[in-house]
Amino acid sequence: MTRNNSLGSLHLEGFDVTQTGYWTLQNDGHSVVLQVGSGMSVSGGGLPDMYHTIQLHFHWGSPATNGSEHTVDGHRYPMEMHIVNMKSIHPNLTAALDDPTGLAVLGFFIDVVYGDNVHFGHISQKLSSVAYKGQTAKVKPFPLMSLLPKHNMSQYYRYYGSLTTPPCSQVVVWTLYEVPIYISWSQLAQFTSQIFSTEEDAEQVTPLHNNFRHIHPTFSRVVSASKDARLLRGTASCFLRSAVTVYQLQIILLGSLISGL
Repeated sequence: MTRNNSLGSLHLEGFDVTQTGYWTLQNDGHSVVLQVGSGMSVSGGGLPDMYHTIQLHFHWGSPATNGSEHTVDGHRYPMEMHIVNMKSIHPNLTAALDDPTGLAVLGFFIDVVYGDNVHFGHISQKLSSVAYKGQTAKVKPFPLMSLLPKHNMSQYYRYYGSLTTPPCSQVVVWTLYEVPIYISWSQLAQFTSQIFSTEEDAEQVTPLHNNFRHIHPTFSRVVSASKDARLLRGTASCFLRSAVTVYQLQIILLGSLISGL
């Protein structure tokens, strides 16, 4: 990882206002996707162009495993959220997939605390309506910035890579934020226990678990730290704030309860 002092905060146009109309939440069998319509864009922060925000989606593990797509010094967070943005010169996603920098994805780790995240509730409260593949629900728009670690938006990592789902095209400018979003255990459980990759009338319903791509080699790509991000050295000892996995913490909590009986 190298420091790039020219990488400052991105300009997130429209993220702090409430858009009109309705957004659509969908279970596509691979993830839960929130289509946000028009009205938001991303630029600056070393991006080669302006990008229009089109959707966000999530990756998670299972009740016993963490499921972020990226790792930090080998540590995997419980979840990860991706905000997908398409370069403004392209009329559609098909055209963007022919451009090596056609998409800009903002990645956010999601970690767990005991209290509900009220802003995340705009999404989690609708999950029961999209439990099965193909189901959709309307979501009243809310300021997307309310979900994000707004006081730490200058702390991120940058590399040029690919989509993490087929066709895995090498067309993504990745911006991965250092500071996670925090949600509650119950909000996490809604993803790991109540979302299915099959349709409601399937003979056997299958929970949607571990919908993340495994870690791949960097193939000599440069990973840059923004001017305010912590510079990682590539050893596990550097990651002092590493959180335990969901399963490990459940065991710790169970042991504490038993010892208190």
